[in-house]
Amino acid sequence: MKFGFIAHPTSISLKRYVKMLDILQRTSHDLETGYQREIWQRENLIPFIDFCKIKSITGATCEGVIHYLPLTADEMLSSARTVQKRIFDGIETLHKEGAELVGLGGFTSIVGKRGVETANQSCIPVTSGNSLTTYAAYKAFCQIFDWLEIQPNNTQVAIIGYPGSICLALSKLLLDLGCQLDLVHSGAEKSKEELLKHLPDKYYSRVNLVSNIEECYQRNQLFAAATSSGGVIDPSRLQAGSIVVDIALPHDVIKVDSVRNDILLLEGGCVSASRQVKFGGESLNIALKQQINGCLAETIVLALEQRNECFSIGRYLEKEKVIEIGTIAERHGFYAYPFASFGERVEKDRVINLRRYYHRSLIANNYEVEQHQPTRREKALQRYRNHINPMMADFLHMQRCDEVFDTAKGCTLVNTDGDKYLDMVSGYGCLNLGHNPDNVVNALQHFLKNSTANFIQYVSVPQQTSLLAEKLCEITPGNMERVFFSNSGTEAVEAALKLAKAATGKTRFVYAKNSYHGKTLGALSVTGREKHRKHFSPLLPGCESVPFGDIDALQNVLEVGDIAAFIVEPIQGEGGVNTPPEGYLRKVQRLCNDAGCLLIMDEIQTGLGRTGRMFACEWEGIKPDILVLAKSLSGGLIPIGATLSSRQIWDAAYGTMGRFLLHTSTFGGCNIAAVAGLAALEEIYQQKLFDKAETLGQYFKSELIRITKDYPFIGEIRGQGLMLGIQFANDFDGAIEACAREFGTRLPGDWHLTYRFFPDEVKDHLSAAMTKMEESLAEMFCMRFVSKLNNDHHILTFVTANSSTVIRIQPPLIISKKEIDYFITSFAVVCEEMSTFLN
Repeated sequence: MKFGFIAHPTSISLKRYVKMLDILQRTSHDLETGYQREIWQRENLIPFIDFCKIKSITGATCEGVIHYLPLTADEMLSSARTVQKRIFDGIETLHKEGAELVGLGGFTSIVGKRGVETANQSCIPVTSGNSLTTYAAYKAFCQIFDWLEIQPNNTQVAIIGYPGSICLALSKLLLDLGCQLDLVHSGAEKSKEELLKHLPDKYYSRVNLVSNIEECYQRNQLFAAATSSGGVIDPSRLQAGSIVVDIALPHDVIKVDSVRNDILLLEGGCVSASRQVKFGGESLNIALKQQINGCLAETIVLALEQRNECFSIGRYLEKEKVIEIGTIAERHGFYAYPFASFGERVEKDRVINLRRYYHRSLIANNYEVEQHQPTRREKALQRYRNHINPMMADFLHMQRCDEVFDTAKGCTLVNTDGDKYLDMVSGYGCLNLGHNPDNVVNALQHFLKNSTANFIQYVSVPQQTSLLAEKLCEITPGNMERVFFSNSGTEAVEAALKLAKAATGKTRFVYAKNSYHGKTLGALSVTGREKHRKHFSPLLPGCESVPFGDIDALQNVLEVGDIAAFIVEPIQGEGGVNTPPEGYLRKVQRLCNDAGCLLIMDEIQTGLGRTGRMFACEWEGIKPDILVLAKSLSGGLIPIGATLSSRQIWDAAYGTMGRFLLHTSTFGGCNIAAVAGLAALEEIYQQKLFDKAETLGQYFKSELIRITKDYPFIGEIRGQGLMLGIQFANDFDGAIEACAREFGTRLPGDWHLTYRFFPDEVKDHLSAAMTKMEESLAEMFCMRFVSKLNNDHHILTFVTANSSTVIRIQPPLIISKKEIDYFITSFAVVCEEMSTFLN
C-alpha cells in the first residue's frame, strides 16, 4: 500500500530549508534534462522524500512519499480557505501518484474544522496522526514516572492546550492512571460546564480548570503542551526539576539561549523506528528514523497494516483507538523512546538526574515513597555533569569510556561494578609507583596520626619540606641548590618563567612548537599548540616558538639576544611522545650557554624514572639551569610541583630583602606533600624503577613494533622507557572530496559545473571544512582503539593532549611483564579487528 503525507514547515527557518530543497531538486532536474519551462513553474506542494519501500520488524511493507506545503502555520491561518483548496489539490495529486491514504501533518490537519471537512471531501481517506502523537506523549509520561520513581496517583500534571484533541485524549489517559490535572485552556468566555463536558463525571474531582498558565508554574513540575499557537511556556519560570513534554509544532516552550540543567524540555508526540525497521534503500546505517512526528508515523503504521481509513480526525480521539494505534506501532517497531530536546537526544540519566527534586517534594507532602538509591556510578556521573563539565561527560559517554572507578591498587583499577581494568595512563604520568603505593600511604598515615605540623611555611621552617628540597638537590642533574614548591606542573612552570625573568632581567622566552607546559596564562604562553591558546589571547608578550629538534632555528632566535630562557621537554609527551634527534639537547645547552640564555628543562612528565633514567635529560648529560618537576613526585597522592635552580640564579632573582617573598604559594611547600615526596623518591630508588623502565620499555616497544608491522594504519611506535606513543596513520586525505565528486557524478545533471561557479569564498570554506573533517575521521579511528581496549579488554588508554592520533602508553613503572604481555595480546586483537581495509 502507498501513502502520501502533506507536511509543512513549522518556522521561518524551516520554510527556508524547504525553499533550499526545492531549488536543489529543480536545479538537479534542469541539469539532467536541460532547461524546460515546466521545471520552473509554480508548484502547489514541494516533493521531499520518496521512501520507495518501508519494511517493519514484522515483515509488513508499504511505500510512500512526503510533500511539503510551503507555508507556516501563521501563513495558513491568514488564508485558511485558500489553504484548504491547496490541501485538496495536494491530496488529489498524491492520489494520482498511487496513494491510498494521506496523512496530514501539523497545521494541515487543523484546517477545515480539525480535518473533518478535509476528510468528508477528500477522494481518499486522510488521517491527522493525532492518535499516535497522543500515544507517544502518554508513553513518555509513563517512562518519566518510572524513571523518576513516582506514582501517577500522587502526581500532578499541567496540560496546556485543553480541550484540543491531543490534550483532551492525553488528559483522559493520565486521569486513568490516577493523575491530578491542571487543565489550561484559552477560552475564558467558556463556562466550567462547557469545558468539563468533554470528560467523564468521575474525573471532575481530580481536575482543576485554569485560564492562565501563570497559575501553574509554582504548582506543577510536570507539563504537557499541545497548543496551535506555540511559544506559551517560559522556561525561566519553571521550577527546578520541571519536565515539559512539548507536543506542539511550533513548540510551546519558548526557545531561549541559556539552557538550564535543572529542567528538561522534551519533544513529545514523536516516535523512533528501531534498527530492524528499514526505510527504503538505506546506506551506511543512515535513514530518517529517529524523532518521527507522530502524525507521519501513524500514516506509515496504517499503511503497513493496509488500513486506508480516516483513523484520527476531529476533536475527539477515542482513547481506545489511541492505545490501539500505539500498540500496533510498537508491534511494527516504532517506539516513543529515545527522547529528544530541540532535536538533541536526551538519555535516561538526564531524567534520572531530576529525581531528587521529586522525592524531596513528595516527602514534604507526607507521601510514602520508596526513595531510589543511586549507584555510586550514577551519583558520580550526575554530579560531574551538573557541577563540573557536562561536555566532558558527553564526550566520555560518546567514546564509551565513562567508567567510574571505585578502588585502585598498583596497575589495576576497579569500577563500581567490580570489574578490573589495567591502567596504561597512570594519571598522565602521575603514578610511577602505581595506585596507592604502600610506602607512601604509610608515610602519610603516620604523618597524620601523629598530628604533625603541616601548614607552617612562611611563619616557620617546615622540616619535611626542607628534607625534600635537600634530597632533590642531591639527585637532580646540574648545580641545583634552591627549590620552590608549588601544587602542580603548570605552577612549577610559572615559577620557572618568573625566576628566569627576574634573574636575567630579560623579557623574552623561546619554546618548542607542539610543546605542552600547562594551561595557566604564563605556561600557556610557552605551550606550542594553538588550540589551547587561541581563546585566551593576548598571552604574555615576547614568547617565540621554534620547531622541536631544529637546532638551526633555535640558533637563529638566540642570536637576536634578550632571551631570558628556552623551555623544552626532553621528550614531548602531550605533543605525541616525540623524541628529538640524538644530540639535540647537548647542542641546545651549548647554544644557551653561549647566548647567556637560561635552559629550563621541563621534566614534569619525563622525570622520576619514566624514560629509563631518573631524569630524561641525563640521557645526554644535560645540566639545566632550571628544572621543573611534578606529577609522580608525591607518588600521585598529594598535589606537588617543584622548581629547582642554582643558588646563583635564585639569588639573582630573589636574594634581597625586597624580593625574597615575591613569589609564594599558600599550599606549596607544606609538610604533608613533602612527606609523600620523600617516600616516593625512596621507593623509586629502592626498586630501581628507572632500570626497570629501561628494560621493560625496550621489550614493550619491540613487541609493539613486532605486532603492528603488518598494519599500515600504525605509523610509528616511538618513545623511550615506559613513555611510549602509538602513532596512527590511517589516512583519509581526499575522502570527503571523493565523496562529493561521487555524489556530483551520480546525481542527475552536471553538479561539477555548478560547483565551478560557487563563489571563491564558499569553495575556500568548503575546502577547509573537508580538511578538518578528514582530520576528524583519522582521530575517530584512533579513538575506536581507545574504546575497544576499554570495553573489550578492560585496558585504560587515552590520546595525547596535542595529538588525537597518538595513543599514550604510560603505565606505572611497577608494571609487570605479564601485564605488558596482556596489553600486547589485546592490542594485537584490536588491530586485527580494525583491519577491514587490508588484504
